[in-house]
Amino acid sequence: MLLINSLNSHIIYIMNYFLGISFVLILGFLISNFLKKKRLKKFKATLYKNWGTQKKKAHYNFFVIGKYFENNAHKEKAYHVLSEKTKIDLDLEEIFQFIDRTSSKIGQQYLYFKLRTIGSIDALLKFDALTTLFQNNKELSIACQVELSKLNVTSAYYLEELINGKQVDKPKNLWVVKLLTITSISSIIFSFFFPITVLLLVPVFAVNSIFHYKNKGNVNYYLQGIRQLSKSLKVAKKLSKQTSINNHFKDFSFVKKIDGLMFQSEFIAFEKNINNEWLFPVWLLIELIKIVFNVEYLVFYSFLDSLTKEKKSIEDLFLFIGEVDVAISTASLKSSDLQLCRPSFSPSNEFDVSEIYHPLIENCITNNVNLLDKSMLLTGSNMSGKSTFIRTVAINSILAQTLHICFANSYTAPFYKVYSSIRISDDLLEDTSYYLQEVLAIKDLIEASKDESPCLFILDELFKGTNTVERISGGKAILSYLSSKKNTVFVSTHDIELTTLLEKEHYKLYHFSEAIEKDNLFFDHKIKEGKLTTRNAIRILDIYEYPAEIIKDAKIVEKTYFS
Repeated sequence: MLLINSLNSHIIYIMNYFLGISFVLILGFLISNFLKKKRLKKFKATLYKNWGTQKKKAHYNFFVIGKYFENNAHKEKAYHVLSEKTKIDLDLEEIFQFIDRTSSKIGQQYLYFKLRTIGSIDALLKFDALTTLFQNNKELSIACQVELSKLNVTSAYYLEELINGKQVDKPKNLWVVKLLTITSISSIIFSFFFPITVLLLVPVFAVNSIFHYKNKGNVNYYLQGIRQLSKSLKVAKKLSKQTSINNHFKDFSFVKKIDGLMFQSEFIAFEKNINNEWLFPVWLLIELIKIVFNVEYLVFYSFLDSLTKEKKSIEDLFLFIGEVDVAISTASLKSSDLQLCRPSFSPSNEFDVSEIYHPLIENCITNNVNLLDKSMLLTGSNMSGKSTFIRTVAINSILAQTLHICFANSYTAPFYKVYSSIRISDDLLEDTSYYLQEVLAIKDLIEASKDESPCLFILDELFKGTNTVERISGGKAILSYLSSKKNTVFVSTHDIELTTLLEKEHYKLYHFSEAIEKDNLFFDHKIKEGKLTTRNAIRILDIYEYPAEIIKDAKIVEKTYFS
């Protein structure tokens, strides 16, 4: 009886112990779940609050952001790819930072690619339809941002390497590794009948260790990308479950194809997921098994074969996530307080904009321009706004054709290929002069003008690196050549002589002017039609108290030679 009572008390004690452990685990789970929901609620509230606003204190590493664009093998098939020079001329990286509202690193890479790669009008309109979907459904946008934010870590940039990165070559001695694996398995099987054969594992283990750890560098090269592939697939699955997104994209065959890679990828990334020191014995046991049977080595190269086979599917995954993220980013931008419009693309050579402005200039003065089968010759003094205005035109043309937005009240223009020559410098390393750099830059534009598609050429102060006579004569000839019924040229210049030479050459004259009020220089930054008729350079010297003899001498020369 005492034995039974003792046994019962032990059973009760054990049951209470397990009940206590279960209670603690359940309580821990409930608290963890509660805190998770609380964090999610707070994060959603932040997303709602920040909708339509610019990112704050964001860090941009354009070396990795630009990798998909730089490495992409398909961009040359696009309608137009913006050159490195145009990127610098128009400060496109600063524009990127201003408009970027993406939630993932993949979205950032895709936005950069999209800004520099102009596709077809059909693709642009399809993107605009997706943007409109998110703009009209804020709940959907926030839900998608929650998922996309799971890829807002630096390591998410590495997914691109699985698409465009250099493939590790399969070793020629793979057959040796397979033979060693067969030897390991055979020695274990035969050890049940001939125990001494188990000793064969010692030298085999030693050789396998060399192969195993020598291959770790290759495994680590792919590891970040592999982990991001798994995370990205989970995010894509969640996004694709949204009915409206599913209806827009329709084809999600890449999900099933990548699913087939997951077992191999999870196995390869397994050890990196062990971050608990208590699991070290488990890791050690698995590592020993990997070495004995060359499991990691064989699985890794099998995975590489599968990866090569499914590269297109991985890129489709990247493009799907990127397209969704950039569409939400654009929807957020369109929901801001900024003046934005949808562009219209004209089959004729008509450039018609109202209240167009530069997005990076706070309280920027807006301007209106209308050109029909004409180009623009823009004159004015320094600081009057010439360079800013022609950049404004180019930036808005690019945004019109990549994101289907413009910083204007209205925008109508052809679907352009955009080229520029604004910033030129001496190339000391190549030992080329300023003038030669200009010659080479303009030569690229001349070649581009032969394209059958309409081109937009943006030029600032043509041939500054040479004398006045040759600058004007050479500039006139080139600008006449570039301007045609299908091309539009926006050129700023100080050379008033060009206005007379080009007025009858498909060029419409515009100018910026300044005024002197109470000995202060004032710019209204409003563009005006016609020639610049005022000259204030010598007056400005006088305002800033240059010696009287200089002012007198300058006025005599001006009156003698330029009246």
